[in-house]
Amino acid sequence: MQDQEIKNMSNIIVGLDIGTTKIAIMVGRKNKFGKLEILATAKAVSNGVARGIVANIDQTVNSIKEAVEEIKQKSNIQINEVFVGIAGQHIKSLQHRGQIVREKIDIEINDNDLDRLKSNMFKLITIPGEEVIHVIPQEYTVDGEDSINDPRGMAGVKLEANFHVITAQVGAVRNIMRCVEKANLKPKELVLEPFASAVATLDSDEKREGVALVDIGGGTTDVAIFLDNIIRHTAVIPFGGNVITKDIKSGLQILEKQAELLKIKFGSAMYTEDQENVVVSIPGLRGRDPKEIAVKNLTEIIGSRMKEIIDLVYHEIKVSGYENKLMTGIVLTGGGSQLRNLKQLVAYITGKETRIGYPNEHLSSESKDTVVSPMYSTGVGLVLKGFEYSTKENKSKNMNEKDENSQNLSGGIIDKLKEWFTEEETN
Repeated sequence: MQDQEIKNMSNIIVGLDIGTTKIAIMVGRKNKFGKLEILATAKAVSNGVARGIVANIDQTVNSIKEAVEEIKQKSNIQINEVFVGIAGQHIKSLQHRGQIVREKIDIEINDNDLDRLKSNMFKLITIPGEEVIHVIPQEYTVDGEDSINDPRGMAGVKLEANFHVITAQVGAVRNIMRCVEKANLKPKELVLEPFASAVATLDSDEKREGVALVDIGGGTTDVAIFLDNIIRHTAVIPFGGNVITKDIKSGLQILEKQAELLKIKFGSAMYTEDQENVVVSIPGLRGRDPKEIAVKNLTEIIGSRMKEIIDLVYHEIKVSGYENKLMTGIVLTGGGSQLRNLKQLVAYITGKETRIGYPNEHLSSESKDTVVSPMYSTGVGLVLKGFEYSTKENKSKNMNEKDENSQNLSGGIIDKLKEWFTEEETN
C-alpha cells in the first residue's frame, strides 16, 4: 500500500493503550469484508505509569510522543483522534437498579427511554473523588414483567433495569486525558480495557454461554465475566507481570533487567521434569564472577506469585455468583498470559477449561501475521471499539437530523469529562 493512499483514508481508527510497562498504538481500518486490517503498530517503554495510574505526566507524555513518532516514520500516518484505554486499581464496579415512569403509554418504548434510564445511573452518589464512567444494562423489567433483554417496541408505563456500574477516580481519569492532550492528540473516547480485550479475543459463543476473561498486564490483572452476551462482573487485581519480575530480582539477587529476561526466556508457572538440573549462567558485572541460576528455583519463585494472583482471580469469580455458569471456562490474555504452563496452572487451581486469547478473532488474514501476541489484545480491541462508537455516533447524528428537538442522553465519558472541566473552571 502506498503512503499517499494511507494518508488519504478517512476511515482509520487509532487505539492508544497506556499501560504500566508499555505505551502501545494500534492503527486499523475495516476491509471490504468487514475484517480489521492493521495498518501500523508502535510501542514505547512506559516510564510514568504505575499499576495503571499515571504517576508522572511528563514521562508519560514523552512515551506517547515516542510511539506516535514511530507510527509516523513507519507508515506516514498522521494521528489525531485516539480511543484511549483506561484501567488501574482505582477502577471499581457495583450493581444498581434504576427505574423511570413513562408519561405516554400509547407510544412504544424506544431508544430515548432506554437512554433516559441509563443516564440516571451517571447521577449516582459515589465516594468523593470518584465518578461513574461506564453503565452496562443487564435485564429490563416492564410493568413487573422481568428478564427482558430488549424492551424496545413494547408498551408499558414503568421501565426498570439492573445495571453494572463502573466507577473511576476523577483525578486518575483527568491525568490520562491531560497526558493524551499534551501529546497533541484528541481523546475521542475512554474505553475500559477489559471491554477492549474482550472484543478482540472472545467469540460470540463464549460471551453467550459464559466466560471469564483474565487480562494479565504489567501492573494489574483485569477480570471480566460475560454471560448471555452481557458483561456481568468486573474487577481489577493490583498485581501483574511486574511484581513477578521484582520477586525474581529480590529472590535471586540479580538486576531487574536480568530478572525480566529470565522470566521471558526461562520462566514457567509450573515445575516440569525437563527443568531438573537445568542451570542458567548470568554474566557478572564489572569483572564479577557469573551467577548460576537453577531454573527450578526460578519456577518456584514465579509459581508462588502466580498462584496468589490466580487465587485472587478465582475469588472474584466466586463472589460474582457466576462460578457455575462459565460453560466455556477462562480465557487468558495480556502480556502476562505468555508465561509457560500458565494455562495448565489456572486450569488446575480453578478446575475450569482454560485457553490463551489471541487478538485474531476479527483480524484480516494479512493482519493475523502482524499481530500475533496476546499483549496486543487491548490495542486491537480499542480499534474495534472505536469502530463501534463511530457507528453509534453516525446513527445518533442521523436520528438528530430527523428530529431536531431530540436530546442526547447517552451520558458518554467525554461529555462527562467536559462537564468536570467546566465545573472546575467555574469553581
